[in-house]
Amino acid sequence: MKVIKEKHSLAMRWAHWVNFPLLGIMIWSGLLIYWANDVYNITLFGHQFVRLFPEWFYNQLHIPHRLSEGMAFHFLFMWFFTLNGVFYIIYTLGSGEWRQLWPSKRSFKEAWLVLLHDLHLRKTAPPQGKYNAAQRIAYSAIILMGAGSVLTGLAIYKPVQLNWLVWAMGGYHLARIWHFVLTLGYVLFFIIHVIQVILAGWNNFRSVVSGFEVLDEPANPVVHEKEKN
Repeated sequence: MKVIKEKHSLAMRWAHWVNFPLLGIMIWSGLLIYWANDVYNITLFGHQFVRLFPEWFYNQLHIPHRLSEGMAFHFLFMWFFTLNGVFYIIYTLGSGEWRQLWPSKRSFKEAWLVLLHDLHLRKTAPPQGKYNAAQRIAYSAIILMGAGSVLTGLAIYKPVQLNWLVWAMGGYHLARIWHFVLTLGYVLFFIIHVIQVILAGWNNFRSVVSGFEVLDEPANPVVHEKEKN
C-alpha cells in the first residue's frame, strides 16, 4: 500500500532552491573577477605543473575583459546569498531541524558504512532518520562553508574597514586563498550531490520539490482479517 508522507518543509525547500542559482551566479561572477589576477597554480622546483585556469577555459566561457561586470554581480548577489543562508540557519535552529541535520557521535563511523553501501561493497546501509550519516556531515559542512565564504569574502571586499577580520583570516592573501578553496569545495559538493540525487531516484527528488514522498507500507493484517470476516 502506497502512502504519502511529508518530508521537507516549505522553508527548507525555499532555501535550497533559492541557494542553487545564487551559488551559480556567485561562482560565475567570481571567475570573472579571478581572471584579472589568476595567480594560483601548482609549481615545484620552478616548474609549473598545473595552472588554474588555462587560457582556453577563459576563452570558452567568454570570461576575459569582464572584470567590472563580475564585480558588480558578485557584490550584489553576495547579499542575497548571505540573507538566504541566515534565513535557513534561523529556521533550522528555531524549528529544531538541526537535531536531524547536525552530525551525532556515531555519524563519522556510519558515514563510512554509507559510503561502502553506495559503492556496493556492503549489502545493508546503517539505519537512518531523515538524513543518513553522510548527508548529516555534508549538509552541516556546506553551512559552515557558506559562513566561511561570507567572512573571507568580506575580508577581501573591505580589507581596510574590516582589518580585524582580515587579521582573523590570517591576512588578505590567505583570506583570498580560503575563499578560492571554498569555491572549489562547492563545485565538488555540487557534483557529488547531483550524482547522489540521481542514484537516490525520482521519489527523493520529488520530495525536495513538493515536500512529500511516496512510500510503500505493508497493509495492516488486522484490517484484512476483519474484511474476511
